Amino acid sequence: MPLPITSNPAFLKLLSFRIFIVLAYQIMAIVVGWHIYELTHDTLALGLIGLAEVIPYFSCALFAGYAIDHYSRRLFGVVACLMLVVNAMTLTAVSAGWISGHPSLWIYGSIAIGGVARAFIGPSYSAMFALILPRHQYARASGIGSSVFQLGLIVGPALGGILVGWAGKTAAYSVSTGLCVIAAVMMLSVRIEEPPSAESTPILTSIAGGLRFVFNNQIILGAQSLDMFAVLFGGAVSMLPAFIHDVFHYGPEGLGMLRAAPAIGGLMTGLFLARHPINLHAGRWLLAAVAGFGMCIISFAISANFWVAGLLLMLSGVCDGVSVVMRTTIMQLVTPDAMRGRVSAINGIFIGSSNELGAFESGFAARLMGLVPSVIFGGIMTLTVVAATAKLAPKLRRLELHQLY
Repeated sequence: MPLPITSNPAFLKLLSFRIFIVLAYQIMAIVVGWHIYELTHDTLALGLIGLAEVIPYFSCALFAGYAIDHYSRRLFGVVACLMLVVNAMTLTAVSAGWISGHPSLWIYGSIAIGGVARAFIGPSYSAMFALILPRHQYARASGIGSSVFQLGLIVGPALGGILVGWAGKTAAYSVSTGLCVIAAVMMLSVRIEEPPSAESTPILTSIAGGLRFVFNNQIILGAQSLDMFAVLFGGAVSMLPAFIHDVFHYGPEGLGMLRAAPAIGGLMTGLFLARHPINLHAGRWLLAAVAGFGMCIISFAISANFWVAGLLLMLSGVCDGVSVVMRTTIMQLVTPDAMRGRVSAINGIFIGSSNELGAFESGFAARLMGLVPSVIFGGIMTLTVVAATAKLAPKLRRLELHQLY
């Protein structure tokens, strides 16, 4: 009889890696946003944070997927953590005044290092996840993994805001550095027999094979495209420093609270779906969840009350949590073992990079339209994407999850 998910030591260590790396990344994200807006008071400068990360991410993601499919999954996760250590140490030095020159340029440069690291983290986690667990546990494990991820999204921003408000930016960046080191140790401690490397093929041919698989599979392409465009246009979170300064008039603690609100909803959803995984009408649930996310973003934009805005962001996290668990489960079930690194890297380009591109889009739109109208526009575009996906991807719309087992 197979062990329960929570009795699997390798899975628990992998979850520990995930929580520590998410905490470190979220603390850095909240402090960097506050730091840049404090220096510039410019919404476009907030958007450039995302652009500084996504350019190196795009440049490395497909090659990272190839490397993880052909070499050690665990080793690349450890190296990525150490790159984030360099990122956090650079930010610490900038904040403490140990580096001369324009601080914004150093901040954007360190963020670029983080973009390279992120290109390896997602595929490493995804490939290790599939090695550690049997297929019938993927749906429940995705719920647990999503809950851990959302817990990091709650605690990380809140801790980052508290550290900035009480101890300063330098202390917050230093804590993030330590968490990255712990994440590297946890990944290194995962003891698992990795399968033989994928058949050696030219790197560009191998990458092209991964791209063909994704673009020829309507279900996985539809799920990834849906989430990508929803996040791209619904990027209200990246504008939270401006909302805090200019609309709600709170300090960094308030920024941490609002940044954590979507993750609270996501955590509740992940815990529920870990016990009650969705099998029937999976495609319809996915479409409905993304539509609900768009409605929450529109409602957030027109709210002038801090606590109502927090509630709406929490509800957006509930909707996003359903989307994340469904998309993760679909990707794990559909992807062949030999292509997990490449497919996860492509998924990262679709989903992970859309957060940063969404931040840039939100900053640029806010400069053109104004802060509130730009977020309303993003929510409307998210609803448009849902309607287009439902029309263009009928296999996804009609998907029943048990068909993939």
